[in-house]
Amino acid sequence: MELDFSDIFEKYEALVADVDKVFAHVQAEHGDCVKCSVGCSDCCHALFDLSLVEALYLNTKFNERFAGQERSDILDRADEADRQTYKIKREAFKASREGALASEIMDMIAKARVRCSLLNDEGKCDLYDSRPVTCRLYGVPTAIGGRAHTCAKAGFEPGKQYPTVRIEKIQDRLMELSREIADAVESSYDQLSEMLVPLSMSLMNTYDAEFLGAGSKKNDAPAAAAPAQPTAPAPGAVAAEALSGKSCSTCGEKPGSSACDTCGGGTVWEIGASPERK
Repeated sequence: MELDFSDIFEKYEALVADVDKVFAHVQAEHGDCVKCSVGCSDCCHALFDLSLVEALYLNTKFNERFAGQERSDILDRADEADRQTYKIKREAFKASREGALASEIMDMIAKARVRCSLLNDEGKCDLYDSRPVTCRLYGVPTAIGGRAHTCAKAGFEPGKQYPTVRIEKIQDRLMELSREIADAVESSYDQLSEMLVPLSMSLMNTYDAEFLGAGSKKNDAPAAAAPAQPTAPAPGAVAAEALSGKSCSTCGEKPGSSACDTCGGGTVWEIGASPERK
């Protein structure tokens, strides 16, 4: 079975472009707080997982670009990073079994440092143009699980409010694209689209038909009737609600555009606190 994800990758690249616009918007408004610069690699030591679409996209770009000794060197670094990541996750699992709170485990993982496999000896990313969403947003305030966070090196001050990127919205879109991949290959793995892997593993995996369970979905059972769906709001309706905020006045994006779905827009969040409307 020939695997061609070019259409889905185009959608992913459109999402990435929106994410970059959001970062640029926050940077334009709070340039004194965003400390990202060439040579800074703080985000390159953070521990996070990739969705299926991100992992498959990065794997494709890696295989297109690297060969020979350079490829082998990166894979060696990936193997070492994967071993370190496994140990950290094992400790997190152990803490969970011993009754640690989810917030405590998340804080523990946030403090963990593992050098990215793509960080070269010059302190630069070997696949910078194809880097994942998390890397692209690391230097600006983001919110997940009702709490706002930012890079420790950034100048955003605790207790103050800033436009904040809502990570859950981006994750939802990544999951949608991952489901498209699973559907496109007719995967036999029901939870393929929910698979999350560290960046190191995304480079080492071989995403072939066998790995994806392609072409083996059983279609002999009659399809169940789809349940009635609630009426969905018009595209951009949620985002349009936030456009009254001052932070949107210089955005340059059309109200209700896809970029609005990933931006804090008129929503300003206090670092370390819950959201509050302007």
